[in-house]
Amino acid sequence: MTTAFDAHDLGGKRLANRIAMAPMTRSRAYGPGATPTELTATYYAQRAGAGLIITEGIQPSVVGQGYTSTPGLHTDEQIAAWRPVTDAVHAAGGVIFAQLMHSGRIGHPSLLPDDLTPVGPSAVAPAGQVFTDEGPKDMTTPRELSGQEITETIREFADAARNAIAAGFDGVEIHGANGYLVQQFLSSNANLRTDEWGGSVEGRIRFGVEVATAVAAAIGADRVGFRISPHNTYNDIAEQDVEQMYTALVAALAPLNLAYLHVMESDHRDFTLRLRKEWPTTFILNPFTAPAVTGPDELTLIEDGTADVIAYGALFLANPDLPARLAAGGPFNTPDFTKAFGGDHEGYTDYPTLG
Repeated sequence: MTTAFDAHDLGGKRLANRIAMAPMTRSRAYGPGATPTELTATYYAQRAGAGLIITEGIQPSVVGQGYTSTPGLHTDEQIAAWRPVTDAVHAAGGVIFAQLMHSGRIGHPSLLPDDLTPVGPSAVAPAGQVFTDEGPKDMTTPRELSGQEITETIREFADAARNAIAAGFDGVEIHGANGYLVQQFLSSNANLRTDEWGGSVEGRIRFGVEVATAVAAAIGADRVGFRISPHNTYNDIAEQDVEQMYTALVAALAPLNLAYLHVMESDHRDFTLRLRKEWPTTFILNPFTAPAVTGPDELTLIEDGTADVIAYGALFLANPDLPARLAAGGPFNTPDFTKAFGGDHEGYTDYPTLG
């Protein structure tokens, strides 16, 4: 029987176990030009016992930033700043993928330079607020991307993927979940387009498929993962024909032979199992456990074949040695969510290990 503590082949890269660190925004890119710092390297190296680390969302372009102090991968300065992070993880025996996240309409003009504004598939403002350096602000109406700008955005994803490899990452994950740009194209309330980038299911999945195709061509499909969150309404997302659309999306991505599909699950296990059956390579699951966090009980999802790898979020914030703690059955530190976003080492690199 396969267990979560067995090794796994991920696109030719050996994972020491089947426990992944899920991507989590930390808002601590305090270096010049939206760059990570020495603390970032410490934070990820502490968690290198994960079979796979997927980083916090990293914007592939200036306009892709939707939150304060989030890092980028679109300048030489940023590439150089990520190198100590990947070196530290590799020195500790870990594998690390960079999550490429374009926030799209989620954000605020005050977070962007040069009079830029957030962009999206259509000029539809999302409900809600976003935190800025001046405090919470209502999100604004994004500028609708032209067809040419959509093509340029796809190229920016591919360029950022090349930059990730230059920075020493083992691969990248395309963030197609949680209401950000890729999922905005899937959405029936954020995407009102009637051209080839909207309307039908085929039109709405096209952007995500084109991004994945371009990124795979740039760095190799075996270095590319794709994250989705079917039935997820986060960031004011509404989706029509959800299961039809995600079935079509997965069917269109499958021939690319990507390294993995990463599903952030809602309360629809039957649909998760359908996607699992259709996906040809590694299937990573961030299982639905609300209101509890993902814990030891979810290790059985490896044993019963529901997933190849289980992604843990909240527990990895507070337990840098989480795989060892899971193997021992605990105990587990409790995450302090008041220190999850921004700040210094407290609530970041100061959680104790079992040792």
